[in-house]
Amino acid sequence: MFCFVLCYAAAMTELTEEQYPALHPYLPVQRGNVLVSNLTIINAIIHVAETGCKWRALPERFGKWYTVYTRMRRWADTGVLDRLFDGLEEHYQIRIRIEALGLDRTAPKKPLVVAKPRKKRKRKPSAK
Repeated sequence: MFCFVLCYAAAMTELTEEQYPALHPYLPVQRGNVLVSNLTIINAIIHVAETGCKWRALPERFGKWYTVYTRMRRWADTGVLDRLFDGLEEHYQIRIRIEALGLDRTAPKKPLVVAKPRKKRKRKPSAK
């Protein structure tokens, strides 16, 4: 099971090209033929955190939802996401409030209810 801390980004719409260079030290170097930029991925993650939408409901301007989700998960596993949000807070571009744990496909399980054993009743003698 994959857990990700859902953050609430207060008063944040999207990062601009002017704000992006301050975040380069917190991000891994993009290699190869990358179709979606890190800036777009960051904005998509902020969008999910702000709106609470499902990954599959991401607007098309962010690219394919699975690409965004896969990169976010990779960043979360390697600690990049923690450094990134620390950097965003440090540069006063975002305020983060932790509201929930578990941004994944699993639903919370119902609490286990244990049935109490039946009480033994004395049998009444049958009337003859």
